[in-house]
Amino acid sequence: MSDSVARVESLLGELETLEDPVAREKATEVVQAVVEMYGEGLERILERVDGRMLAEDELVAHLLMLHDLHPIPVQDRVREALDGVRPYLESHGGDVELLGLDGDAVVRLRMHGSCHGCPSSTMTLKLAIEDAIQKAAPEVERIEAEGTSEPAPALLQLEVTEAVRGDWATVGALPELRTSDTVVKRVAGAPLLFAELTGNLYAYRASCPGCEASLEGAGLHEGELACPACGRRYDVRRAGRCLDEPQLSLEPMPLLTDDEGIAKVAIPAGVA
Repeated sequence: MSDSVARVESLLGELETLEDPVAREKATEVVQAVVEMYGEGLERILERVDGRMLAEDELVAHLLMLHDLHPIPVQDRVREALDGVRPYLESHGGDVELLGLDGDAVVRLRMHGSCHGCPSSTMTLKLAIEDAIQKAAPEVERIEAEGTSEPAPALLQLEVTEAVRGDWATVGALPELRTSDTVVKRVAGAPLLFAELTGNLYAYRASCPGCEASLEGAGLHEGELACPACGRRYDVRRAGRCLDEPQLSLEPMPLLTDDEGIAKVAIPAGVA
């Protein structure tokens, strides 16, 4: 969300706290009149220009959605969002299928696959899907995900909340990966390991679950990451599963990149 949008929403919230009911009503009426005026102006602009090109700008897209003028249907935006996050889901041994929408408020998904031995996989996939959909279609209020993983299918309620979206921290473009297989970088106080394979970026907690040593300087060969301290090998493409001791697994971090290659991660509580 841009700073402008956040400020407007904050000011609107303050209007509701005005003690004078007449002042509160008049202020609200003025805001509504201004919103309607800009909505009418946007509608006229869309009659003359390519709305899809305008919608590429995040702030303009927000305004178009506010006035129900977005040129791309919600279902198409959700589908594009899922396509964008699918490589990350596949790296965790999973995938997602869009079943449909109930109006514009509820997205119904089916999750495929599972990530055995990865205790944080459910949360990481949940965060990645929520963030991708919320960015593309803020009007979505709820996501219902039908799981197909073992031991039995379940219906998960993926509530789209500001608290979840606020946990994402910007990492940057990670130019270090142009000259190194892996890089350890401290993000929001947490040391994280980043690796890139065939165009896909991966992020893990930068400590070996076997010996608890730092993974800084860890080697990477054909998707296998080796702990520099104990030599245990981990499959970077499959949620960091240990190839030597199946009960061990690196802790993956939810990671997304935007169109400009800027990465961001969601760091769960307790990771430091």
